[in-house]
Amino acid sequence: MTTDLPTPTSDPIGPSPAPSAPLYSPARVRQLLTQHGLRPTKSLGQNFLIDGNILRAIAEAGLSGGPAQGTPVLEIGPGLGVLTREIATRGAQVTALEKDEKLRPVLAETLAGLDVQVVWGDALDFDYASLPPGTRVVANLPYYITGVLLSRFMHAPAIVSATVLVQKEVGQRLASKPGDDNYGFLSALAALYGSVRHVRDVPKGAFFPAPDVTSSVIRLDFDRSAPLPPRELLKFIESALGHRRKTLRNNLRMIGHQGAAIDAALEALGLRPDVRAEDVPLDTLRDLAGRLGVLG
Repeated sequence: MTTDLPTPTSDPIGPSPAPSAPLYSPARVRQLLTQHGLRPTKSLGQNFLIDGNILRAIAEAGLSGGPAQGTPVLEIGPGLGVLTREIATRGAQVTALEKDEKLRPVLAETLAGLDVQVVWGDALDFDYASLPPGTRVVANLPYYITGVLLSRFMHAPAIVSATVLVQKEVGQRLASKPGDDNYGFLSALAALYGSVRHVRDVPKGAFFPAPDVTSSVIRLDFDRSAPLPPRELLKFIESALGHRRKTLRNNLRMIGHQGAAIDAALEALGLRPDVRAEDVPLDTLRDLAGRLGVLG
């Protein structure tokens, strides 16, 4: 990952009269798109929120647990500025990362007079280590890069929480516990870094254009008082959970551990030889990694 956006540019927003219709109104969204000669770009995951109740629920969930005034907030993909405006009007200091340069005139209009800094560039190239301490992510994430972005949020010590709109299936995986049908590496990763709360599901009709799937609002809170999990542990857990239909023993043999050592470690931890990793608590997987010499 690069340390900065390539040719980063940012736009402070200046004063301008507020529109008479709410920004999330379907008529207002269509007006903005027509006025600026735009259409939603599917490849960038552009689905704009048009439900005021959902909008307020996301902002409230994202800013709860502390004073909103002056809170640093990072948004990914502000689009027309619908969610951005809702967060900023509650007193947060918003940094919004936007890749689509065609949205410059729209955001200059819709975010006028608010404490918002728009940074133009790809969220995958952003230096998340540069954020101020106590930053909260509040965003309608592009679905095609959700997993990558969540991983980067987890690894950025300055980010204390992420309240995000994701595909419902991803939300279920994030909130799953060992033994659940949807439990996998993403579930384990979220639990290693903190806790997950399902806020609410969001129907397709809350967006324009409507996506192909139902969405969920999920809040992840990261425990920054704990040390970051060692890279070796992350790789071990990812490999252990890599093939759901295989036993934990077979998955570990695939990455080079000897059968006899695995058998001895499983027995010492009271695990069946045919146990699957998705049924094993995280603390037990950590103990197993230690017994197999993964953690040094």
